[in-house]
Amino acid sequence: MPELPEVETIVADLRPHLVGRTITRCELAFPTIVRHPEPEEFIDAVVGMRIESVGRRGKYILIRFDNNVLLVVHLGMTGQLRLVDAVSPLAKHTHAVFFLENNMQLRYRDTRRFGRLLLGTQEALLSSKKMPQLGPEPIDPEFAAEELYRRLRKRRTALKAVLLDQGAIAGVGNIYADESLHRARLRPDRIARTVSKRSAVRLHESLRESLLVAIANRGSSVDTYRDAWGEIGGQQEKLLVYGRAGEPCFTCGRPLSSIRIAGRTTVFCRTCQH
Repeated sequence: MPELPEVETIVADLRPHLVGRTITRCELAFPTIVRHPEPEEFIDAVVGMRIESVGRRGKYILIRFDNNVLLVVHLGMTGQLRLVDAVSPLAKHTHAVFFLENNMQLRYRDTRRFGRLLLGTQEALLSSKKMPQLGPEPIDPEFAAEELYRRLRKRRTALKAVLLDQGAIAGVGNIYADESLHRARLRPDRIARTVSKRSAVRLHESLRESLLVAIANRGSSVDTYRDAWGEIGGQQEKLLVYGRAGEPCFTCGRPLSSIRIAGRTTVFCRTCQH
C-alpha cells in the first residue's frame, strides 16, 4: 500500500499541473469506487470544478476546489493516479477519468479495487465518518518528540501497532514502520508504553529520517506503486529491513527475523533492535 512518501511524491508531481485547471468531464468505469456521495451525484458535482490546491493528509490525496469541496483519493493497496495526454491508451483497470480543459486527463487505476474516491467538504466527510480522524503528520516540524512520547505512553499494544494506527500517527505503513524501528534500534513487539523518553526521541528522529529520505528517493516501488507519470520510485533499493527476512542485517550481519504484528509481516534484527 502506498504510504506517506509515495503519496507525497504523487501530490508533488500533480500540483503544478493541476492547480488552476477545470474538470470538464468525468467518466466512471467502476462506479462503486466512489464511496461518497452516490456516483451520479459525484459526476454532476465534480464537473465544472476549478482546482485550487493539491495536498496530502496521511495517505490521502486531497484535491481542493474553489468552493472548499475536496476530491479525496485513497489509493488502497494497488491504486495509481496518473496525469496523461488524452490520446494515451486507456490502461486496463482504469476506473475513473477526469477530463481537464487543457486536453489532459487525470486517471485513477486500481487492479484490486481497494481504493476509493470521496467528494465533500472536510467537515462533512469527517462527521459522516467517510474519512477517519487522523493523527499528527510525522514530518510536520510541529510534531515534536515529546508528543510522540506522550502518545506511546497511552498505549499497551506493540510499538509497531501504534505506528500503523492512523489515528495515532498519520501516513506510516508497514514499510516505514519497520524501517524507522530498525533505525531507532527498537524491537517492533515491545509494548509502546514501556518506551523511555530517550528511546522515543530516537524513534522520532528515525521516523522523520526514514520518511524524508524516501520522499527524496520518490518512494518505494516494492509492488504496484508508480508515480504520477507511471515511473517507479528508488527507495526500494535502499530499504534496510523491509522485505529482507532471512537476509543478513546490514549492521551486524546476522539473519533478519520475521514475525506478525497487527496482521502484518514484520522484519527486524534480534541483535540490533533490543
